[in-house]
Amino acid sequence: MGALIGLVAGIGLVLVVWTFGDPTWRPPPRQRGDGLRGLLARAGLGEVSPRSLAGLCAGAFVLATFVMLAVSGVLAVGVVFGALAATGPIAVLRGRALRRLREHAELWPDAVDNLASAVRAGLSLPEALVQLGERGPEGLRDAFVRFDRDYQVTGRFDESLDLLKARLADPVGDRVIEALRIARDVGGGDLGRMLRALSSFLRDDLRTRGELESRQSWTVNGARLAVVAPWAVLLAMSFQRDVVARYASPTGAVVLAVGAVLCVVAYRLMLWIGRLPTERRVLG
Repeated sequence: MGALIGLVAGIGLVLVVWTFGDPTWRPPPRQRGDGLRGLLARAGLGEVSPRSLAGLCAGAFVLATFVMLAVSGVLAVGVVFGALAATGPIAVLRGRALRRLREHAELWPDAVDNLASAVRAGLSLPEALVQLGERGPEGLRDAFVRFDRDYQVTGRFDESLDLLKARLADPVGDRVIEALRIARDVGGGDLGRMLRALSSFLRDDLRTRGELESRQSWTVNGARLAVVAPWAVLLAMSFQRDVVARYASPTGAVVLAVGAVLCVVAYRLMLWIGRLPTERRVLG
């Protein structure tokens, strides 16, 4: 058995070295939407700078650390809850971004239907996009109103579409906008047919993803409950200084640190196991 384990481990190491030693191998490039700036854009807060978000996280860490230190009298407990508080703004932004993407995904089929009707009525493609600021779905109107302003100022359709994509920061919107860009570049009379087919595809995709997310929700909720439970118990214990004083020793600090690391790893692992394929932005 030992020889078999050694053989398998050796083969694995050889494959790893071989992969990184291959001159044709390149790590997958990061998308422009990665990082804090992309998260802010997806949450609809593109005007907020990443530096401001980092300052908010740092302020939450300091405030929570001092409050819990005053309550429990144990520095390790204060630092742990400070770290949890520091991740709060990021978690709120991720939740907001996810809700915003879901809302937009539900609105895009109606927006594409509106575009198809406008094109069928004889409007040009820029005019059809502009009228979405008045007659389109409520959640998308503001973006198309600003598209109208950009187009009136510059008169450049492609640049206005790029600004619209950056403002929406939405993978579904990227697909729609790139399809419209190609349709305008190549011309032809099939734009209305293309828009109707795109609307049907978006509705089918939304229906399928909704069913998968409803089945996945128990995994996500279970992971969140499992992570929150021990820290809720620690928070209740913090009001009893004689009990929580056991964590004031170096051993207690190590226990808290190891527990925090294990919770993070377990939570990420649970989400990874139950994850759904995420849409990638097109030329975003």
